[in-house]
Amino acid sequence: MEPRAEREAAAGSPPSLFELSGAAVSSAMGPLEREVWALPGQILQGILPLLNIYYLERIEETAVKKGLSTQPIWHKLWNDVMKIRPPKSENITNWRKKFLETFFSNVLHGVLDVSSDPRLSDHRFSPLLHSSRHVTQLTICNMLQGVAELTAERNQRVLENLAGSLRTLKFRHLLTSDLSIRQSLSLLLHHLIHHGAVSQVSMCSWPVPDKVLLVLILSMSAGFWHPGKTLMHQGSPCSLCREESDAQDLLTQEDGALLGSNQLCCDSTEQSETGQWGDSESRSKKVQTASAKVLQEADPDSQASIELSRSSSGTVKTPVLCGLRTHPLQNLACQDVSCKVPPEYYNIKGESSPLPKRSSIGPTFQKPYRWFKTAVGRKRRCPRRNRRARADPEDLYDFVFAVAREEEEMAESLYESNAQERESIDGWAPSPADTPSFEGMGCTEGGSVGILPLKATCRFRSVSTLELFSIPLTGDTCRALGNLLSSWASLEKLVLSYNGLGANIFCILSGLRALSHRRDCRLHVVRVSDVFSHIPSVELVRSILTAFPRLHTLSVSFDLKNQLEGNRPEGHSSLEAEIPESCLEQLEIRFPREPLQTSLLLPVLKASRSLQQLSLDSATISCPLEFGLLLQALKECNPGLKRLSFHDVNLADYQKEVLLLLQDPVLQEITFSFCRLFESCTTEFLADIIQIVKRNSTLKSLKLPGNRLGNHRLVALADIFSEDSSSSICQLDVSSNCIKPDGLLEFAKKLESHILQRGGQIKFTHLRLFQNWLDQDAATAQEALQRLRAVCSVVSNTWDSSQAFADYISVM
Repeated sequence: MEPRAEREAAAGSPPSLFELSGAAVSSAMGPLEREVWALPGQILQGILPLLNIYYLERIEETAVKKGLSTQPIWHKLWNDVMKIRPPKSENITNWRKKFLETFFSNVLHGVLDVSSDPRLSDHRFSPLLHSSRHVTQLTICNMLQGVAELTAERNQRVLENLAGSLRTLKFRHLLTSDLSIRQSLSLLLHHLIHHGAVSQVSMCSWPVPDKVLLVLILSMSAGFWHPGKTLMHQGSPCSLCREESDAQDLLTQEDGALLGSNQLCCDSTEQSETGQWGDSESRSKKVQTASAKVLQEADPDSQASIELSRSSSGTVKTPVLCGLRTHPLQNLACQDVSCKVPPEYYNIKGESSPLPKRSSIGPTFQKPYRWFKTAVGRKRRCPRRNRRARADPEDLYDFVFAVAREEEEMAESLYESNAQERESIDGWAPSPADTPSFEGMGCTEGGSVGILPLKATCRFRSVSTLELFSIPLTGDTCRALGNLLSSWASLEKLVLSYNGLGANIFCILSGLRALSHRRDCRLHVVRVSDVFSHIPSVELVRSILTAFPRLHTLSVSFDLKNQLEGNRPEGHSSLEAEIPESCLEQLEIRFPREPLQTSLLLPVLKASRSLQQLSLDSATISCPLEFGLLLQALKECNPGLKRLSFHDVNLADYQKEVLLLLQDPVLQEITFSFCRLFESCTTEFLADIIQIVKRNSTLKSLKLPGNRLGNHRLVALADIFSEDSSSSICQLDVSSNCIKPDGLLEFAKKLESHILQRGGQIKFTHLRLFQNWLDQDAATAQEALQRLRAVCSVVSNTWDSSQAFADYISVM
């Protein structure tokens, strides 16, 4: 400090530091940092706005201890530097995190120049390193900008910080990338997913996806990694893997002692020269013996997830063997082979006969396999680099599909030896009924049908949420995704939106079917939406629930009906299969202007006894009998249903059924959205609705957007809260109902009158008024809103009513 400042500090006069300029304080913070932290809170509060972002972030803990908040400073920094209003800014409570997270992304992508503002630059700090601890969501765009920067040696600590803080990884508008960038991306995903805490991967807006890059992201998200030239280029395993090498070496010795030197192990020199194990029978016996011993002694609770199916074209679907992998300290070279087997290699029982020996050199096994159990959050180290020549690691698509013949035989031997054990544990064994053929349904393009096993590789931690938006998926990529899904035990949520799946949806279902047989499966949410529906919506719902009855939430949405739907091959409908009892709690179906098909929906409702929420969108109802059957089924089969929603379903002619729904003693929330309830109704219908709702003490939320209420019907609805009402309505939605300011004011006054009559006791808390004609008289609308906000929470928006007439006509 300057002499004058020291004298004033000794005299107890606090303004000494206030006389310094912001630049001087920043430049002197290096030697004065501890002294500044020790200052009284009153003085420190005046210094905080003068600090740059690095010291402001470092002093956060001290400020909190002194009862000071830095949020206003970070908010001002956002306004000064970012110069944009973030979406939902009213909900942001931590501006420090918001600023530093956006700051990291902008610096990484070259959008923000730190020298543009003195508060952003300091030669003693790294912008990326300093802000990386606050990043929970990272978006990678276009040509994967920033990926090479993050994986550079100088940013190793940045990558370590991201591995601990990052939870969501998003890819947007990706373009084709070169080999070096893909290698950098591979290392980045390895750190952030396999060794990190990323739980969600989202990809969107990729009109022409690069197949190699797409499969790379999907496979590494699923926990598979084929390092190949990536590690060879680096010269050693990643730093996190090196830290675990000592522990893994001890594990290797234990595994070797457990299995014995004579099991699955041959002379390493002879193996390197020949690459042969001997005949198939001896190999099968060795695998069978070793696998049984590992199961019983090493990890008796684990099991392989195996699905074995064959197509009529002579293609063998080999088992998906997820429990075995190469030893983590070895990189075994595996030749890619085709899964096609000529018909002459099938015996009378339909089983594949021993395959002829290959002329190519097979993999060299120098370490025993070990059984393992995949778990989310469990980190696994990557393999050490093998000194031998490897197969081409960049052919990622072959990596996902191809299987070395030795692995086929090992999987088949393990399947035969442990079939009874699996059946006793899971109560299921594969059968032709469990693996129906989808030939002709889009899964036969370019290869065999159904689930194909992954090449032996290392399995690491995987994400729990996968979202794909607006990314066209071809038959090849759908088969790759289905193959990955078959063993993706940690996956909890799957969202496929506008991917042009068509008939390839059955490849996804095949993967889900195999996944459902895993005891450690966690998937409980599936959402599928697309432009065209390959099969009727309800039939797809039946197929998904038949393949995966353990789902808790299922959403199926289509915009348009496929005009070629009638040309689907026969014999592949799910209508004949009985739906097993499901765990479904929430079901959402958006029909592409299809009939409701109550007869097809009834078995779904009967199998979903735990259903709590049902949403039906854009369906057409042919007659009152069909609607009545639906209501009867809901009452009998779904006694726990609490939320029921109809959107864009014409209910103008079904007033009796609507009244029955409003009388339901179990439903807590009912939504009639754009259902034309009052299009041709009488005054008696509205009066009946009001009387029924007044007597229903269970219903808490009534949503009536887009039903042409108008002013007079809105005012009448206020009687729901009259003195003689036992209603429990706390939420009312009257958006898009042609309500004018004078009608809203009259509703507010009538509501106030009812509240006074009830002594101020009312449960009404939320009113939604989106897209009404409130701009026609701003003063009257403002008075009405003020009166209503004194009673409840009002959510509205500024809307140009000049477009209202066109909107009104469009739904007539």
